[in-house]
Order: sequence, then structure tokens, then C-alpha cells
Amino acid sequence: MTERHTPRVVPLVDQRSAVLAMPAAGSRIVATGSLIDQRARPLRDLRISVTDRCNFRCNYCMPKEVFDKNHLYLPHSALLSFEEITRIAKVFVAHGVQKIRLTGGEPLLRKNIESLIEQLAMLRTPEGHALDLTLTTNGSLLARKARALKAAGLQRVTVSLDGLNDAVFRSMNDVDFPVAEVLAGIEAAREAGLGPIKINMVVKRGSNEHEILPMARHFRGSGIVLRFIEYMDVGASNGWRMNDVLPSSEVVKRIHAELPLVQLDPSQPGETAERWGYADASGQHDRTLGEIGVISSVTQAFCGDCNRARLSTEGKLYLCLFASTGYDLRTLVRDHAATADLESAIGHIWQDRNDNYSESRSAQIDDSAPAQRRVEMSYIGG
Repeated sequence: MTERHTPRVVPLVDQRSAVLAMPAAGSRIVATGSLIDQRARPLRDLRISVTDRCNFRCNYCMPKEVFDKNHLYLPHSALLSFEEITRIAKVFVAHGVQKIRLTGGEPLLRKNIESLIEQLAMLRTPEGHALDLTLTTNGSLLARKARALKAAGLQRVTVSLDGLNDAVFRSMNDVDFPVAEVLAGIEAAREAGLGPIKINMVVKRGSNEHEILPMARHFRGSGIVLRFIEYMDVGASNGWRMNDVLPSSEVVKRIHAELPLVQLDPSQPGETAERWGYADASGQHDRTLGEIGVISSVTQAFCGDCNRARLSTEGKLYLCLFASTGYDLRTLVRDHAATADLESAIGHIWQDRNDNYSESRSAQIDDSAPAQRRVEMSYIGG
């Protein structure tokens, strides 16, 4: 008798309308380029989601059974305009942000995204430096847009790619999109000068862990940094279970058995990826072979030096990838708040920050516990 499987039904809790109360005004905070939270973490990295839409239906992010044809996306009027995004970003830069990453959903689906990049590329830090301006994409539209993105001022891209085997990749994106088109997009980005390019592979046990070594072999010596990300319990729609997580230590072990690795120092404070370089015959890092990274967001929390804030598509500020609610900056902007008031509000929000979700979660992971009401990754980006 053929076994019948009951379709997985996961309720999606819409957290988009939930907001946190703004901190009491208190004393005015003026931007000095140095803002510290309750755990002495500086504000250095701003991730901006420009759309909640995506043309993929990856089961770890926007599973098709939840984000189906009846799913209600945000209306265009709810989205921050490019001018609003730039105004908010300018205040963050005054507070010390040095890097801005555009995310989604799939950010290249946002019409005229090049115009936003042009505006952000004009911003300067208090010291007069240009920002590290980057974008994360699934690569589906990259081949046709790479040159325009570079011309607009984008410096580099990170491409999500969960396997090289076409059948595996089509299964993971769940819209039958061929891997060859993503690889063509990566090559177009390289030719356009959008580098150094990084590739993010989410590893889900039972789905694509057999693609770890083929991916490592393919990108070794290419000048592209391949990073392996543990399958995360972001949001509540992906049916996350700890059994689906392949620890980064196992990823490193598998690669090292065939392609010897040597651990490298972090490239900068707050770096999420642990770096491993390919070794030469003497056991030293061979720079011509490059490196990989592992992001152990489940098994090895890195809250201690997290310096990232996230701005959602409709202007809510989230202080942690695993947060359930955010602070409404859009209302401040659309109510024509003075720049000094916006500056002070963001300053108080960051100074009050005490988030350490991954550290506290790592101490007690329980698959049987009800899913917490956390915002979806497709809404605030990875």
C-alpha cells in the first residue's frame, strides 16, 4: 500500500502591522558617527529590504504552500520611496553605518532599483568615505542588470545559490528555474566588475547537503567566496526543525577531507562568517585558491559583536533577524519629522538595544515548542 503524506500546513502570522513603541525622547541624541548599544556593539551595517516579493519559492524562505497566489503583498503605497530610503539611510550613515546591503524578497524585482543605488552611492561617512554598497540577489535577473547596477554605483553582489545540480536547484527554488541562468548572472556580474562576488548556499539536511563538495570544487580558485549558511529558524512559515540543520562544523569537515583548509582571521569586526582558506601542500593558505566561509547562525551564535540593523520594505526598523516587531520610521518620515528628530529617534532605539536572540536560543532549542511569532525573512532580508 502506498503511504499517503499529509501536506504540511504552516500558518503565517502577519507581523507586518505590529510596531514597537518609540523610546521616550529623553535627551536629544546628535549623530557623531559613533553609536553604541547596551552590549557595547557599534552600529555599522544597515540592511535595507526594497521589496517583499520574490520570483523564487525556496522552501526555507517563501514556501509555495504559504506564499501562494492568494498571498497579500504590501501595496506600492506602503513601500518606502527611494527618496525616503535615502533620507533614512543618510541618518544611519551619520550615526556610523559604513555598509549598506540591499535585500528583499528579490531586490532586482523593484522597478528602477538603479535609481536608488545612484542615490545611496552619493552618501558619505562623517570621514568623507564612500559606503560599502552591496546587494543580495537570487541571480535570476542579474545577467541583464549587472552592467546597469555597476554603472549606478553598486560595488559588489552576493548571489544565493543552493546547488549546482540542475534538478536539485530547480527543486530548491520550487519554480523550475534553471541553474544555468544563475551561473550566467554570476559571470555577467564578474564581467561588469561587481566584485568580489560572494555566493551564499543555505544547507538543509536531506535536501542539498550532497552539493557541498561540488560547490566547493567549482568555486575553488575562481576568486569567488563561497559561504555555507546553516538552515535558520527565521519566521514561522518554513516548518523549521533542528534535525534539518547540518552544523557548519560538519560542512568544514566534509570539505577539509578532500580539499584541505586552514582557518583564517576575521576580515573585520562583526563578521558573520568564519573564514577558512584552501591550503597548499605545506598547510599554509594558498591565496590563489581562495577561501570559503561558514555562517553558523544556529549552532554558534554571533550576537556578541552583531553591528547590524534592518530596515523593512515599509520602513520598520528591526534590530535582530529573529525579531517579531520593529520600530516605525516611515511614519516619522511621512509626518515630515525634522532630520534632528529622526536622528535622535534612531539614536535612542540603538542605544536601548539589548538583543541576543541567537545566544539565548542556542541554550535551549526545542522542536516541539510552538513557533515564535517572528518576522519572515522575505520581509526584512537575510
